[in-house]
Amino acid sequence: MNIVIFGAGGRAGRQAVAEAHRRGHQVTAVVRDPAGHSDLAGVQVVAGDVTDAVSIANAAAGHDAAISAAADLSVPPHDFFTASSRALATGLAKAGVRRLVVVGLASIMPGASGAPLMDEPGYPNEYRSFSLGHAAGLEELRTCDLDWAYMAPAGDFDHDGTRTGHYRLAEHGDAASRISYADFAIALLDEVEAPRHHRAAASVREM
Repeated sequence: MNIVIFGAGGRAGRQAVAEAHRRGHQVTAVVRDPAGHSDLAGVQVVAGDVTDAVSIANAAAGHDAAISAAADLSVPPHDFFTASSRALATGLAKAGVRRLVVVGLASIMPGASGAPLMDEPGYPNEYRSFSLGHAAGLEELRTCDLDWAYMAPAGDFDHDGTRTGHYRLAEHGDAASRISYADFAIALLDEVEAPRHHRAAASVREM
């Protein structure tokens, strides 16, 4: 397949690029500044802005599916994630790309009580604005016509975790669960190749 990956320079994005390349797909890695990502080998690296629909349409033209792992910590989270969701919806539609897999956030997934993890007792609130931004971005996705899947680590990323080749899916988040970036990327590419979630969110956790 031809896959375009936005936010390809971040930790999740890099692993998605590596996994797609490992599987033999043709990959376009979209970053803000290609000069700073010469280590993204074996793929086409292009400049792009995930909050600009024209930029997205240009980068996505001729592709079969898109992955977005983009984040910009220099912009208020609500502004960034709503703008990127709207731009992806418009730009990908213009490019004729229907399938979008988005890297999500555990804190906005339902916890054991059914409420979002970020609203459960004891959940740390230091990144609440980031969580609320992600939630707003997801709500924007719900209004668009794309065939999207929102894939969130079930609790958090295991930053030092290695690739095991395995993961499991859940409908609820669990603050104690972890998943390595490499195994999370497997879940992202599985959703591109053989979609199981359509206009829906899911949690990804270790086996």
